[in-house]
Amino acid sequence: MTELMIGFALLLLGAACGGSFGLPSKFVSKEVAWENLWGPFFLFATLLLPLLVGPILIPGILRIYSNVGIQGLAIPFVFGVLWGFGSMTLGLSFAFIGLSLAYAINYGGQIIIGSMAPLLIHTPEKIATLPGVLIIIGVFVCLLGVAVCGRAGVLKSLNEQEKANESSESAKGMVRGLFLALCSGVLCACWAIGFSFSGNMQDTTAAEPFAITDWRQSLPATFLMLFGGFFSSCLYCAVKLSKNKSWKNFKKPKVMFAVVIALLMAFLHDAAVGLFGFGASKLGDLGVSVGYTVFMAFSIMIGNFNGFLTGEWKNAGKKALHWIYAGILLLVVAVCILGTSNGLDTLNKQSDAPPLPVPSTTEID
Repeated sequence: MTELMIGFALLLLGAACGGSFGLPSKFVSKEVAWENLWGPFFLFATLLLPLLVGPILIPGILRIYSNVGIQGLAIPFVFGVLWGFGSMTLGLSFAFIGLSLAYAINYGGQIIIGSMAPLLIHTPEKIATLPGVLIIIGVFVCLLGVAVCGRAGVLKSLNEQEKANESSESAKGMVRGLFLALCSGVLCACWAIGFSFSGNMQDTTAAEPFAITDWRQSLPATFLMLFGGFFSSCLYCAVKLSKNKSWKNFKKPKVMFAVVIALLMAFLHDAAVGLFGFGASKLGDLGVSVGYTVFMAFSIMIGNFNGFLTGEWKNAGKKALHWIYAGILLLVVAVCILGTSNGLDTLNKQSDAPPLPVPSTTEID
């Protein structure tokens, strides 16, 4: 019981980090260019922090990569590059539609692609089973939730535009932000797809001479995909810094403060990844399925709570608020359905396992 309580507490803490990593950006001056904040964030989150923490947690991590070989490293790395584009796009969407709506759309896309793609790639035969049917139902509910959240965003934009008597530029920004958030969700889901191809790496980590079978077993794949994200996200930010001649801005006090904020954001982001693995390892055989459900549900709620806390929906109007509440509820229901599906699949595997040998009852004369 104590282990379960610790596990859920760690998952909640991880979800708080994951749903809040974008929150510090709200305290950065609007005069600071996007790339001056998010460039350092991606540098810290995808390269510097993993390089610092990786060798400490996994002393033989380079030998693990060597044993896996190029082929075993290539696929997770490529999907890490795609995930980096998704994280970068999520950062762009914050500026257009705010935290709460961007998180809702992003997590919706992650749930849809992250649930269906590994299933279709690795175990398409499970679609006809009860867990597979539940996944399809969960994805449908999630699509509905994303559509409802998008409707809330449009109503919010129209209401704010009407109150402020603004031009159609605000509505165009909302449409652009919704598109960016949806793209970010699809691309961020590449993390789940890349992880589904990391079985060989995790087996190598668990085997001799490394023999790492606790929550750290997934970290070599995690660090590799973060490294892939470094190439895509930091390259884009470097291009923006050069194109906009923003490199010189790092000498300004406001931008130096933004770099400190970026470090905090990176710590929250990477802490969410580590705490999820640690917490799920405390929940027993159903740790991943139950842990994923709890983590995503709390992340959605915390991300939107932060959006409400910072006044993003203050002038949205009652109708828009009703729609965003309904959309968030649908996304949470979808996560719970998908978690149930994963749990049933785990139970089916356990029931299909061969029975333990029965001791002989032959009497000894």
